[in-house]
Order: sequence, then structure tokens, then C-alpha cells
Amino acid sequence: MTAPTEQTDPGERRVGEQAKVATAWVFVLAGATFATWASRIPDVRDSLGLAPGQLGLLLLVGSCGSLVGLPLAGWVASRIGTRRTVLLGASLAILGLTGAGLSAGPLHSFWLTAACLFVTLAGIGQWDVAMNIEGAQVEHRLGRHLMPKFHAAFSGGTVGTALLAAGLVAVGVPFALHFAVAAVLLLGCVVLASRAFLPREATVSDSTDEAVGSSPARAWREPRTLLIGLVMLVAAFTEGTANDWISVAFVDGYHLPTWAGVLGFATFLTFMTIGRLVGAAMLDRWGRVPVLRAMLVGAGVGSLLVVFGTPLLAYLGAAIWGFGVSLGFPVGVSAASDEPRHAAARVSVVSTIAYGAFLAGPPALGFLGDHWGVLRALGVVSALLLVALVALPALRPPRTGSAPE
Repeated sequence: MTAPTEQTDPGERRVGEQAKVATAWVFVLAGATFATWASRIPDVRDSLGLAPGQLGLLLLVGSCGSLVGLPLAGWVASRIGTRRTVLLGASLAILGLTGAGLSAGPLHSFWLTAACLFVTLAGIGQWDVAMNIEGAQVEHRLGRHLMPKFHAAFSGGTVGTALLAAGLVAVGVPFALHFAVAAVLLLGCVVLASRAFLPREATVSDSTDEAVGSSPARAWREPRTLLIGLVMLVAAFTEGTANDWISVAFVDGYHLPTWAGVLGFATFLTFMTIGRLVGAAMLDRWGRVPVLRAMLVGAGVGSLLVVFGTPLLAYLGAAIWGFGVSLGFPVGVSAASDEPRHAAARVSVVSTIAYGAFLAGPPALGFLGDHWGVLRALGVVSALLLVALVALPALRPPRTGSAPE
């Protein structure tokens, strides 16, 4: 990682440090928003009376929302700035989350719930790309590995929210009330936290991208960008499968109470957070490719323990799975941002590819769950990780760049 270009100017460096804190908090809040929904999936499933395949369809509709928001996010951020794009995405996500609680709870409407989930994940998609662009700019400005820590902040938000949700489930708080209260608190916090983002002129502009010949259309034709996207797709599938299905798998596969399934989800998220907290030091010492290779193999082993173990081994497997998959997405974002001038286009492209996993994953797992059970269906994770291992060398920095190995 290069030394920060503004290091000689204490004022500019202070702006970077403040933006680092603000970006970390926005990652926390994004994780909390997603986990608010994901932690109550079993309750939504029960309220609507859904079979695994029907739940997969519901999640598929939500994933379609992500794929609408993601490709546009880089373009939107280059025109209105990352802060306004985050606020736009957060507003959509919070509106959709509140609606999903009402439609799946008091209204008991599958299709209205699906429509609200579409809006929720479209907003989260916009939010996700914008905060990653901001994070990449802060990382380059300060000259340090920060992306794993930003994603650790995201995971920390999911862990705390999942543990809170487990307690709310245990005492019988309705998910509609949970979603409504969380929505108000989360949106207010996003507005406050994002005020310290880097000035808009410091972020990658669309005109700069065009000047150097980089645009989303061009990025879609770059082999390295596509291979980075492939690695991120598998990592996102591996992570997203656990987010969407691990609590259901613990409940249905091991006949555990709902709160124990949520704790399985929390275990996965806790160790994913730990992996991201220690990830920067591991990357500094051993480099991107060796670290990711070892960790993705671990994720495969952990997923197999969840599928074929006992309840106790399944919790251990959830921990190993979470730790192993923790760096795939953030390191992919850093790799796509090795050249800051091209970051907006490339982050948008690799994020769109990665979130394709959320389009294919829910219906595929739901279909397999109808035939084999949700727990056994999770076995596909270890097979797909082999694809990512083949494509990993693409994450090495370009020889002309100065990004960290």
C-alpha cells in the first residue's frame, strides 16, 4: 500500500481519519440493517406458512432488487457522491424493511412481502457499492489496509443485531414491531454517521473514469475484473447461503428451537467478524492469494461439518465457515480498487457479479431443500469453493500498481 498522498498536510489527514471512522460506522449500520431482516427469516417463513421452495422464491425476488440497485450504484455515486448514494440506498432499505414487517405480519401477504423485500435489497445494493467506493478511497488516502476492517465493522453490526434478535425472539417480540423500531433508529444513525465522509471532490468522478478510458462497459470486458468478480461471486454465495439458510438448517435439520437456529447464525457471523479483524495483519504478512486460499479451504471444511456433523459439530463448523469466508468479498473489493481512478466502475461491476450469487442461491437452495432438506442442500457450498480457488491468482495486484500483495 502506498504512503498516503496527504500525509504532509495534517488537516487533510485528519479529514481522512474522520472519514475512516464514519465509513466504519456506515458499514456497521448496513450490517445491522441486513441482519435485522435475516435474523427473522424463520419467523417470516412461519408467519406466511412457506415451504423451502416458496421461501427460496421470496428470497429470489429480494435478490432481484439487489441486481437492480448494484449496476447503477457506481454511476449514481459518481454523479451525486457516495454520501448521497448511501442515504438514498438506506432510505429505500428502511422503507422496504418496515413494509416487509407489516406485509408478512399483520397482512400475511406473500407478494406484498416480496415487493417490500425487493425494495429493501435494492436499497442495500446501492448502499453497499457506495460505502465500498468510499472505503476504497479512504484506504488509498491513508495508505493502509482498511477494507477488511470495514467489512469487520459490517459483520460486527450483523453479530450484535443477530444476538439482539435472538433475545427478541426468545421473549416473543413480533417481527413487525422489531422492524419498525429498528428502521427509525438505523436511518437516523446513517444520516449522522455519513456527515464525515470524504468531500465529494475527493472521490472518484465519472469524468475522471471517462478521461482514462474506464467505464462500467469497459470494465465488463476486462478479464482480471471478471475473474475478481468470479471469486467474489463464490465468496458471496458461500456467505449469503449461511446468511439466508443457516438458521433454518439448524432448526429443520437438527430439530432445534428457533432461538438456537438464530444462535447458529450468530456463531457464523461472530467468527466472520473475527476473521476480518485479524485479516489485515494476515494480508500484510502473507499476501492476498495465500491467505485467501487457506481460508476458503477452511470455509469448505466448516460447511461440511455443518451439513454432516452433530449439533455440536455444526456450531463448530459454523465458526470455521464464518472465519474462512470472511475475507473473500473485502479483498475482492480492494483488488478491484487497485487503481483508484478506475475504482467506481470496477467495484460496481464486481459487486454486481458477486450479488448474482444472491439471485441464483435462494431458489437453488430452496429447490434442493424441497428434495434433500435444507441442511443437506448446504453441501453445494464446498463444491463451489473449488471454482474460486482456481480463479484466485487474479487478485494479485497489477505489476505496475503499488497496491499490497
